[in-house]
Amino acid sequence: MNQQQQNLFRFLVALGDDSVVLSHRLSEWCSNGPYLEEDIALGNVALDYIGRARMFYQYACEVEGKGRTEDDIAYFRNEREYTNLLIHELPINDFAFTMVRQFFVDVFYCEYLKQLMNSSDETIAAIAAKAVKESRYHLKRSEPWIRQLAEGTDESLRRIKDALLELENFVGELFLMSDWEQSLVEQGIAVDRAKLQKDWDAYVQKFLGESNVHFPDSQLQIRGGREGIHTEHLGHMLSEMQYIQRTMPGLQW
Repeated sequence: MNQQQQNLFRFLVALGDDSVVLSHRLSEWCSNGPYLEEDIALGNVALDYIGRARMFYQYACEVEGKGRTEDDIAYFRNEREYTNLLIHELPINDFAFTMVRQFFVDVFYCEYLKQLMNSSDETIAAIAAKAVKESRYHLKRSEPWIRQLAEGTDESLRRIKDALLELENFVGELFLMSDWEQSLVEQGIAVDRAKLQKDWDAYVQKFLGESNVHFPDSQLQIRGGREGIHTEHLGHMLSEMQYIQRTMPGLQW
């Protein structure tokens, strides 16, 4: 692969990693949701993300041209080879934490994918066009939950505030751009995530403010995901996610 192909491959794998990791985290709510309908709903959101991951991985394999499959990429790399942004890999914690994290990424993806639909790469644009519809639906689910928990009991409000405090250092990485990704922006392939930050902050602060909940901004940053530097949680998650495929190679989604 030439440098441009390498950057494109890296970009596709990174977006696939974001999706597959968050999908697995959401799937951990199966049989553990607060009630049956929400248990099923979280499972369906997880399926949306696994579908998104498959599309990005399949295209990455096509760009790489080495005969690898989406399963090879998902199941036979270790945590240092994964390049997902860190917010996706954090454990589900309690229900309030999961919904705050989901709200944050839903707001981000609704705008990011809308802009990615204009990619000069037709395959990426088509994936974004499908995925943005899902993210708009996800946001319609996460917003009412944030409002309900923030305006509910003292306990539910405390849990929302704890989640915001825990997540505030991780959201800034959503808007960090590396040199290789910036080169794809210049070619019209990728989106400059840094330019989304101001509007993201304004949207989140306004929405939370309507429930009298304060969130400062996304400036504080714990970073490293795109370079394969992760929290202690990802390796444990991957050991569970990859167990069956590594034990019985050749299985397919």
